[in-house]
Amino acid sequence: MVMSSKDEKNLKQVLDKIAKTEEPRRSAMQRMHEVILEAAPDLKPRIWYGMPGYAKAASTPVLVFFRNDELMSLGISEKASLSPAGGNDGLLIPCAWYFDALDDTTERRVAEIVRAAVA
Repeated sequence: MVMSSKDEKNLKQVLDKIAKTEEPRRSAMQRMHEVILEAAPDLKPRIWYGMPGYAKAASTPVLVFFRNDELMSLGISEKASLSPAGGNDGLLIPCAWYFDALDDTTERRVAEIVRAAVA
């Protein structure tokens, strides 16, 4: 992945934001960052509304993000590839998930969500 100096600056800001978080959330946020980039290596991290966001380029809209509020959450923006869940959910489109830790199953689901969002 080729990174411009702007991309490198943005990545540093994201990593600094994660590093300033207290444990155990710091480890969960660091792993979430890694899982997102493993699932979609071309995404460019940057700070978005004060938290890590990921876009196809520094100048394009954020597609995936995560937050550290009262609860930690993973979300996809309205600019991501969205589709209704179907089934009993009708036309509802899933766009956010809470988490407090990541295990193998959660990491696999996050990777699926990220790949679908950037498709």
